[in-house]
Amino acid sequence: MSAIDIPSVLIEFLVLIFSLTVHESAHAWTASRFGDDTARRLGRVSLNPLVHIDPIGTVVFPLLAIIGGVPVIGWAKPTPVIVRNLRHPRRDNALVTAAGPASNLLIAVLAAIAFHLIPAGGEAASGVDVARPLLIMVGTLIDINLLLALFNLIPVLPLDGGNLLLTLLPPPLAYRYAALRSWGMVILYVLMLSGGLWYVLGPPYDFLDRALR
Repeated sequence: MSAIDIPSVLIEFLVLIFSLTVHESAHAWTASRFGDDTARRLGRVSLNPLVHIDPIGTVVFPLLAIIGGVPVIGWAKPTPVIVRNLRHPRRDNALVTAAGPASNLLIAVLAAIAFHLIPAGGEAASGVDVARPLLIMVGTLIDINLLLALFNLIPVLPLDGGNLLLTLLPPPLAYRYAALRSWGMVILYVLMLSGGLWYVLGPPYDFLDRALR
């Protein structure tokens, strides 16, 4: 059994925590802007990861994925939104839902810009390669945020993609689709544990990763 690369595990885990925190805070901030301050009153418009952490989705599952050498996916506590409080419930709920994945895509784009600006092989006066750690960090930001954005856009409840589809469907279809919510986590766990998730995420991830790098 190969030794665990502790620094790499730590970097991936910290990047994931940061990315999930931004994701949920984006939901909360957008909901507050459109009229529902439920999440704001609960302190969820915050970059403090402690208010967003889900023990299983943010800690246990990602660490197992990192140690196991598989693509890192995770989730935080869902951001509470009372749709009827939004000024334009149907439209605004779609925007609130999209804000999370959009924030991860924005982080990935900003990290990609930084990736291209960092001079490869730059050494400090001490002879230490200072560029390499930075390239690893921004590369990890790109990888994890692309995965989080794409994972959350899968049209399965309770993911953002499922909730977005729910807001876009005509009411009769939305009602029937919502009835399948209890099966959502079952479907996701089957995809994750069987390895089938990568067949869903792989093609769009590879396309976006090549475009950004």
